[in-house]
Amino acid sequence: MSLNWKEINLILEELDLEGAQLQGVVQSAFDVIILKLYKKGETKNLLISLGSGACRLHETYKPFPKSDKPLRFAQFLNSKVVNGWITEAAQLGDNRIVRLTVKRTENEFRLYIRLWSNAANFIVTGEKGEVLDAMRRLPKRGEVTGGSYSPETSSANEKTPREYTVRELPGEGSFNKKIDEFYAEHGGALSLEALKEQARNKFEGSIARINAALDKLREKETSFTDANRLKVYGDLILSNIGVIKQGDKWLETEEDGNVNNNAAIRIELDPLLRPQDNAAKYYEQYRKAKNGLAEVRREIADGEKELNEVTERLERLLAETNPLVLAKLVKTGGAARTSAPLSKKEKARPGLTFRQGDWLIIVGRDAAENDVLLRRYVKGNDLWLHARDYHGSYVFIKQRTGKSVPLEILLDAGNLAIFYSKGRNNGAGDLFYTQVKYLRRAKDGPKGLVIPTQEKNLHVKVDENRLRILENCRVD
Repeated sequence: MSLNWKEINLILEELDLEGAQLQGVVQSAFDVIILKLYKKGETKNLLISLGSGACRLHETYKPFPKSDKPLRFAQFLNSKVVNGWITEAAQLGDNRIVRLTVKRTENEFRLYIRLWSNAANFIVTGEKGEVLDAMRRLPKRGEVTGGSYSPETSSANEKTPREYTVRELPGEGSFNKKIDEFYAEHGGALSLEALKEQARNKFEGSIARINAALDKLREKETSFTDANRLKVYGDLILSNIGVIKQGDKWLETEEDGNVNNNAAIRIELDPLLRPQDNAAKYYEQYRKAKNGLAEVRREIADGEKELNEVTERLERLLAETNPLVLAKLVKTGGAARTSAPLSKKEKARPGLTFRQGDWLIIVGRDAAENDVLLRRYVKGNDLWLHARDYHGSYVFIKQRTGKSVPLEILLDAGNLAIFYSKGRNNGAGDLFYTQVKYLRRAKDGPKGLVIPTQEKNLHVKVDENRLRILENCRVD
């Protein structure tokens, strides 16, 4: 549940933001940002969340993690408005749009925080309403750099205020403190309950896969444990070589007391082999089984170690009480391995890597990374994508044997190709794609420059929800 207009007014009243200095900005996630404020010897951390169903702003009293990499909107705020002073903090009528006016040197900025569940945004404009940047870039609404945004002129503000009441929340202290605790427990995608469920889904799936792989390894261990019988078969064939004729399919004899308590047994023979070659065949099987037993036991030990590590990591996540910290752990340090216990680790590579199910998407961020990826990390059947009319990243989809690239994976890669290009602000763009084997290097061209052949065209509209999901699927 998002905040209603009366709750927003109460929060702003308690915060008393006018006269506060904006000293820093931290963007913990794609849709969560914290403004670090200072006033009269006190510091406050103003949390702004644009999450669906939990749009809100309030003071947060919990530690908050930084993003592993600088995020665009936080960088913009840090460069433009940090060290400025808040001269106004008010909600526009009952419209759930908060306007913070920030004065820095000779410049004045307006920070609009729109807390609408289905269309939340954080927009920064100049004095005349020209959009300087937005947390969510929405070209159709004009909420991109160079657009115009002036909600004060909207007729929505002239409506009769809707009837709402301030919720009665458990706990002690200010409404800000109560709302901070409430959303930590129930705040949609950033609630502890939702995050813990997300952690369980990730880890319990991995735990199940590891256990399944261990079961197969233990079955193999059982079969290898009986390797001594193969050696006994070879010994018995050699000890009975005088009675075996080439063409015999079976040797019926008694064991030598090592196995089966001297019970009569039948040993299968290859009628096309000489007796001594049949014995050599069993000795070779014995050698492989003996060596395989040691390897399987090493794999089981590695698998059990990984199982313990994944289980412990899940337990640590479930014990975390700070939703901001938990969100980061689930995304990064808490992400469980999805492969079998002994699968080889993915090689470290340049660029950005995203995993969607069994598909791997790689983004080269500059010419040097594009060149290295082409030379060392992609193969002929991998798919290459690039924005058609703009400089930008090379995006590769690693081919899976016998599989066609699904449309959703192609759209994921297409969104990344537009987003990591000079045309990202347009919200859409054309790109071409082809297999790596149909690329040829431009003669005497700059590093990484290639010319595609047999390319196909694709028009992609940037889907911010898709990009948000991809960011959570990034492999660190």
